[in-house]
Amino acid sequence: MKIKIDENLPDDLALLLRDAEYDVATVEEEGLAGYDDPPVLQAAATEDRMLMSFDLGFADIREYPPGTHAGIVVFRLKDQRWKTLQKPVRRLISTGALRELRRGLAIVDENRVRFRRGKARGR
Repeated sequence: MKIKIDENLPDDLALLLRDAEYDVATVEEEGLAGYDDPPVLQAAATEDRMLMSFDLGFADIREYPPGTHAGIVVFRLKDQRWKTLQKPVRRLISTGALRELRRGLAIVDENRVRFRRGKARGR
């Protein structure tokens, strides 16, 4: 699975996901830091990468409908420090929830994951 990490997430997230054998690219590594949301998501979609972010704008399904991208994970945490983010990320990895997300939206908080599934592409 391929993932793009938004610039507002810590570098430790990319390391954790890479250690779990995910193919990870970051917005910063690709020279997209400071770009608005649409080109960041477009870059992720072009690369067939799921996007992870703290940016609640990506949770707007009117702007970014499920099925129009590879998937979006928005972390909605009261504390955005790495020590708080680790637990929900490890839960996503261990439960296989990331694999279920394909082309959908997940809103992740400290205790749960809410999914909005994407429609499958035509075959």
